[in-house]
Amino acid sequence: MFLKDRCEAPTMPMIASSDGTKLYYEEAGAGTPVVFVHEFAGDYRTWEPQMRCFARAHRCVTFSQRGYPPSDVPSDPARYGQDRLRDDVIALMDVLGIDKAHVVGHSMGAYTALNVGIRHPQRCISVTAAGCGWGSVADPAARATMRQAAAETGRMFSEKGIAEAAAVYADGPMRQAHKHKDPRGYAAFVRRLAEHSALGHALTMTMVQAKRPTLWDLEADLKRFLVPLLIIVGDEDESCLDGSLFLKRTAPAAALLVVPRSGHTITSEEPAIVNAALAELFAAAEAGRWLAHKPPA
Repeated sequence: MFLKDRCEAPTMPMIASSDGTKLYYEEAGAGTPVVFVHEFAGDYRTWEPQMRCFARAHRCVTFSQRGYPPSDVPSDPARYGQDRLRDDVIALMDVLGIDKAHVVGHSMGAYTALNVGIRHPQRCISVTAAGCGWGSVADPAARATMRQAAAETGRMFSEKGIAEAAAVYADGPMRQAHKHKDPRGYAAFVRRLAEHSALGHALTMTMVQAKRPTLWDLEADLKRFLVPLLIIVGDEDESCLDGSLFLKRTAPAAALLVVPRSGHTITSEEPAIVNAALAELFAAAEAGRWLAHKPPA
């Protein structure tokens, strides 16, 4: 019996979301909780530079969103959507007994983090939106173009398969800074992306990215957004510059960090800069001093 028990594979840490979708997560450290929400081209491993840094003094949680193995990859398109991604974060926090956390999101995960802050501000100590804004433009004609591009990207993943589609997607204009600045890190990023699910990417792109409200659609909610908000964007991340500026100008508690000579994969492209900014945010938010630079209202 002892030998049998030792040979059994360990159970993977999973939680069930509100619709039964199982989500894989990892956690490390103890202290004030931090929940990391990855981008379209990422997974739970994306946040390793942040997990290693902040687990020394925080309880850090990273997870793969629905559609990203080892989490479930639902085949029903109706089980994908921005609201479902938002609710998955809350379900994760509920199962892990986390009442409030710093919610840190990148790109697609940044939209989700913002929506968590809008819908559940009482669950957020702070929110970070890094590389946020792809697909968000003020002009209706440009919006239609972006939605069409998302639909075409979804078809690419569906038709070409994950290996070929990953190579094409990873070589986009907003990834070039990472590719040429840090070839080794970029290669690891591409390798992880190629291990994903083509079905999960196709449905996430067509049901989440192509259909979610733009930042401009969220303007009324953002004007009432009082959770400490840190916006991080690379100056070479052209698709996210306008959206990041819009967030800064709209949300009352927002601060904006523009990282020079950097692209979209900012959390792994410039982890030291991102981690320093997050450390400052966490400390100020926990101390109630995030808006200490402004006169009292």
